[in-house]
Amino acid sequence: MDAKTIHQLVDEQRAYVVAMRREFHEYPEISGKEMHTRAVLVRELETMHIPYQLLDGTGIIAVIHGGKPGKHLLLRADIDALPVQEDTMNLKQKKQCISHIPGVCHACGHDAHMAMLLSTMQALVSVQEQIAGDVICCFEEGEEKNCGIDTMIKALQSYAIDECFALHVYNGLDAGKVNIVSGPRMAGNVGIGIHLHGKSGHGSRPDQAISAIIPAAHIVTALNSAFMNQLNVEETVTLGFGVLSAGTATNVIPDEAYIGGTARFFDSHEGEKALQIIDDITEHIASAFHCTVTYENRHNISPKAVINDPEVTARICRGMEQFGGSQYLGNCAHWFASESYSAYLDLCPGALGMLGIRNETLGSGAAHHNGKFDIDESALPLGILAELSFVFGE
Repeated sequence: MDAKTIHQLVDEQRAYVVAMRREFHEYPEISGKEMHTRAVLVRELETMHIPYQLLDGTGIIAVIHGGKPGKHLLLRADIDALPVQEDTMNLKQKKQCISHIPGVCHACGHDAHMAMLLSTMQALVSVQEQIAGDVICCFEEGEEKNCGIDTMIKALQSYAIDECFALHVYNGLDAGKVNIVSGPRMAGNVGIGIHLHGKSGHGSRPDQAISAIIPAAHIVTALNSAFMNQLNVEETVTLGFGVLSAGTATNVIPDEAYIGGTARFFDSHEGEKALQIIDDITEHIASAFHCTVTYENRHNISPKAVINDPEVTARICRGMEQFGGSQYLGNCAHWFASESYSAYLDLCPGALGMLGIRNETLGSGAAHHNGKFDIDESALPLGILAELSFVFGE
């Protein structure tokens, strides 16, 4: 495959990728509820005559069989939106399209991920006989809640897979650049979900109650200190509490308190150590205040960090250079958000690329998971080029 043909394939998808991104954007669905989204995906796959497998839930696996022997390559897009009310304005002006569903919007860019993968698939179908091997295309349910990945990975056990690649749009990189580098790219996540159980009582006699509030407060402050003093300072582990809740009346000592948050890491050893510190401090402080502890199901390490394979990364970058796209390769720091894509990297070597969407003139570049989040749609063809470079690059 030569550079001229690749760029022609990309150019042919420019209108389609924008149209599909806007369709997905206008009708978003939250994690595990993406039935309309899946129907649209199925409609497009059937139009392209691509065979597909519907998974339990809303996920899809589709396969493009190449005309020549070769590797089994996997491309992935996530399909869910967020329970966020979309702002009609981005950072500077009115958005080109907004969600039609109140309280739900694609504030992380999964609409763009689906649109780019469909466009890449449409390009591949047009040159199917020139593909060496198979291209397995995954549309993953519920990435934001981590609720579809287990079903997807279980289904993929039936497929031979040699390498994988995915893109994530990123507000920290300018539109017109894509970052594809080896090593840590997105953080692993330690879920924190702690229930403290005591004994309720009247606010006038705390000695006759077992307050869950006091140990909760001690746990929050002790964990901040412990992370500073017990974790390797050269391997950053962040700690963020989002929920501390207990009680409803000022004169009633509650018998339960809840602490919720996350810790993010790139080094797996430090992530495991962080979880152990959280559990040790929680249980020792709870015991000292005569409380008991139970944990949420999410109180564990999931997902793991996304660590790009150097050989796959180098091959994609060579492909970008081969097809005249090396000038679009850009730099950005790793991202402390978490991604279920790490599970695919347990199946096979692979990489996650960051596609820049920031454009100060257009007003795109607001933080992910924010009502003002927007993308520069002119970046989408570059994503198609990167995915084609993964398939055809040598």
